[in-house]
Amino acid sequence: MKKILIIGALSAIAQATARQFAESGDALFLVARDQSKLNVLVEDLRVRGAASVESALLDVLDYDQHQPTLEAAIAAMEGVDIALLAHGTLPHQKACEDSFEVAKKEFEVNAISSISLLTHIANYFEQKKAGTIVAISSVAGDRGRQSNYLYGSAKGALTLFLQGLRNRLYKSGVAVITIKPGFVDTPMTAEFTKGALWAKPEKIAECIVQSINKKRDVVYAPWFWQIIMLVIKLVPETIFKRLSL
Repeated sequence: MKKILIIGALSAIAQATARQFAESGDALFLVARDQSKLNVLVEDLRVRGAASVESALLDVLDYDQHQPTLEAAIAAMEGVDIALLAHGTLPHQKACEDSFEVAKKEFEVNAISSISLLTHIANYFEQKKAGTIVAISSVAGDRGRQSNYLYGSAKGALTLFLQGLRNRLYKSGVAVITIKPGFVDTPMTAEFTKGALWAKPEKIAECIVQSINKKRDVVYAPWFWQIIMLVIKLVPETIFKRLSL
């Protein structure tokens, strides 16, 4: 039985992943902002076979509550083995261009809040010399594109932070896994037209669970996004800046 902390537990990907953990009989501590929706998810996971399910409310921009939330999870489950960070927003690029305040808040949600949470979690795992950190970044962080460069820059910052954290914690026996989904069919992307490259949250959840079992470092989800992003990164800047991406 694994003891798993999930922050951003109400995201579609987090819920799909939590269901897989529950069916394996793991213990879960869920963190999100909506108590009524959390209550529904808690009951669902208990029915699916989770060893135990507890929850807590957290606004990820309330930095003073990050450490107490981690401590609550540790107390509820008598320790944490895996921490999954799955919170985030998909901002409107034009709104971020028009207002620095909007851009700042979106960057905080998608990068700074994760850096704060990861700092507390990393220190806990480093001290116990065991644990697995999983954070959901994005293929959008691999290269800046005019259509979503605020979101991409936040995810790029998170990806680089995770890379450094992985390097730091390796000797302590702590795994740090970066998940980079491509297009995912979730409520957050409801307004987008879906195509062949779009994946369901359940597929990303499978990638997350497999990456934990195999102790992977960086996982593109699904796998073919690694090839797509390799091609995109190889395009020279003199050409890339002319593309409407």
